[in-house]
Amino acid sequence: MSDAMWGGRFDLPMDHLVQEFNATILIEKRVTPFSIIGSTAHVHMLAAQHILTEQEAGEILKGLEAVRQEVENGQFVFDVADEDIQMAIERRVTELVGPVGGKMHTARSRNDQAQLDVRLYTRHAICEIIKAIRDLQRTVIDKAEQYMGVMFPGYTHFQTGQPILFSHWMMAYFWMLERDIGRFEDAYKRLNVCPLGAAAMAGTTFPIDREMTSKEMGFERPSENSVDTIGDRDHLIETDSAAAICMMHLSRLCEEIVLFTSQDIHFFDLSDDFCTGSSIMPNKKNPDIAEKIRGKAGRVFGNLQAMLTMMKGLPLAFNTDMSEDKEPTFDSIDTLHMSLRILKPMLEKMTVNADQARLGAGRGYSNATDLADYLARKGIPFRQAHHIVGHIVNYCVKHNTDLEKMTLEEYKQFSDAIESDIHEFITLEACVAARRSFGGTAPECVTEQIERAKARLTIIHRIITKEAPCLNKGRNSCNDLGR
Repeated sequence: MSDAMWGGRFDLPMDHLVQEFNATILIEKRVTPFSIIGSTAHVHMLAAQHILTEQEAGEILKGLEAVRQEVENGQFVFDVADEDIQMAIERRVTELVGPVGGKMHTARSRNDQAQLDVRLYTRHAICEIIKAIRDLQRTVIDKAEQYMGVMFPGYTHFQTGQPILFSHWMMAYFWMLERDIGRFEDAYKRLNVCPLGAAAMAGTTFPIDREMTSKEMGFERPSENSVDTIGDRDHLIETDSAAAICMMHLSRLCEEIVLFTSQDIHFFDLSDDFCTGSSIMPNKKNPDIAEKIRGKAGRVFGNLQAMLTMMKGLPLAFNTDMSEDKEPTFDSIDTLHMSLRILKPMLEKMTVNADQARLGAGRGYSNATDLADYLARKGIPFRQAHHIVGHIVNYCVKHNTDLEKMTLEEYKQFSDAIESDIHEFITLEACVAARRSFGGTAPECVTEQIERAKARLTIIHRIITKEAPCLNKGRNSCNDLGR
């Protein structure tokens, strides 16, 4: 006979290898406080609906509070024999308060309970990620302001295209991160639906109040369809997707840091405490942290692919395949959060070599487009102007010279429209200052952009202001009603 809580149907106990293979409790440790919050709300509702007596509810809540304290004090035992955290909590509450502890599972299943616990945890994790993104954005703005006016090469195909300001390059990452916040907010909206009450997958025969539990835990509403609720992992896939895209952005930034700190380019210097050395080459200073983040992006991409692959062929509603949802999602959350946290101080301490960056900005005939624009303003169709400047650049390449070094006589070989004022229009400062279109690299445009970015930082995200009180309420209500 099986000793498991569900073991009445079975003649034999679970094989020890099956027990170890099937258990998810060690992965689920982090959701324990959220599981207690969910059970607390469920017991409140059972009492309000007279499914439990006030005395029964009070005893169970005392047990839940005792378990919460054991968890906080590191005394709670996580045992694979319990399979998952939901069974572990119920087992411990029953040990503490007696058989009445088993009544807290009335009108619910581990299916909706586990969904609830992970949703509560993921909501909290998304809020922490958004806070970390905001912190990194502040550093991006600080760095842009610190080096305002520094010339920097703008690349396409990693070939020098046009000169820009370093600050403009830096701020590009602010807006990438801003979109990341939007994606996490969107994911939050769709996961913020309460699954509790869907039970195994068909609902329950008890007169529960799903609106009550949903409201107590800060959800927008209860889920609409019990079968869909139990078979749904979209909210985790969306979270994994948002994490993957954000890691892609961090990876791109780190790739540029790796490139621009190389001795051959040397636009940036990283602080020693964010680099490592070589076991054989004493001269080396390696940008390992940037490389590590770049590498970890692939891991987070893999987690998203694992979730999609796991779900793609599953019939409704629950299948044990879905118990594999937590490990990749938790790993993506942890990896992204740590990457955001470590990138912030690394970027804060990074220095920009303004002279070297200016040299880079001037290479590759980066002022050629401005020469074409100059001709276009003289009335020459831009396509023709483009062709003329192409010939001029070809001339410079063959004669080992630059556009700003060419004489007026040399220019006149290609177009009589070029006059003595040409050199005023093709300095790096003139090229940058001329790009005054909204979102452009002109200094005043970048300054305005930074001010708009600062205004974004003042926005207090509604989901964050809602989340903390909800979690505190759950903990406090467990304390108050458990007495």
